Amino acid sequence: MMKLALFDLDHTLLPIDSDFEWGQFLCRVGAVDAVEFKRRNEDFFAQYQAGTLDPVEYLEFSLGTLARFEPEHLAELQQQYMTEVVMPNILPSARALLQQHLDAGDLVAIVTATNHFVVAPIAQAFGVEHVIAAMPERDAAGRITGKLLGTPTQGEGKIVHTKAWLEKMGHTLDSFDSVHFYSDSHNDLPLLSIVSHPIATNPNAKLSEHASAQGWPLIHLFND
Repeated sequence: MMKLALFDLDHTLLPIDSDFEWGQFLCRVGAVDAVEFKRRNEDFFAQYQAGTLDPVEYLEFSLGTLARFEPEHLAELQQQYMTEVVMPNILPSARALLQQHLDAGDLVAIVTATNHFVVAPIAQAFGVEHVIAAMPERDAAGRITGKLLGTPTQGEGKIVHTKAWLEKMGHTLDSFDSVHFYSDSHNDLPLLSIVSHPIATNPNAKLSEHASAQGWPLIHLFND
């Protein structure tokens, strides 16, 4: 039996928003103009929580920030961010849930609206090979240009990119006997609504209400 397990990242596997915290980290270490960057970062985060975020506008902001740095400096900042911010927030409850699917031999992927630069080392820390995330464009030398490659992986975009990823491996969603998707946010209702096992995980108020009405399982991995 083939089974697929999909996980959102921020506030699902992590009790933080990794993209937002990356921005806050850059402010703390003096890598960006703290006042202006923090203001814009917090504005975008509020829009995301309200469900009004323009994903392309936000990604142009976040990827444009990455493009400012020399690759060596960016790699150093990424490692420091992982050590200081991410690793303390990879908690046993999330590891155990994800590991259950890995141990069962399920195909596992993290599906997130966050950009691939931020997500890739986090997925590696969780032991997850497959990542579906917003892809930064890179030039011939491999340097991030500040532009988005393709389309965002948010809302309906998660369906589009998940199907494209599966197609590259010769699969469709129908190839699997079961498809689990764990998410905290109502922004993920499009993908949650088409899988066989939608699981509201640390759900926000809107998702909690919808999941309860639909009879979906609700689980809580973190103690707020």
